[in-house]
Amino acid sequence: MGKVILYEHGCPRCKVLKLKLDQSGIEYETVNDVEVMKAKGFDEAPKLEVDDVVYGFKEAVDWVNGRR
Repeated sequence: MGKVILYEHGCPRCKVLKLKLDQSGIEYETVNDVEVMKAKGFDEAPKLEVDDVVYGFKEAVDWVNGRR
């Protein structure tokens, strides 16, 4: 597994995804700069980027669950 980046802004779904990542022992970088997210074309958060593949909330949860 390569670089994992969590784009979040502290909403309930962001907290759930962050908790799942922590519980799974997955190392990740957190980005909470809205301007960075806008520049990437994101219109909502959280997003999880894994090796340049971006997942929305549901897909990200599925990805984390699949890593256990």
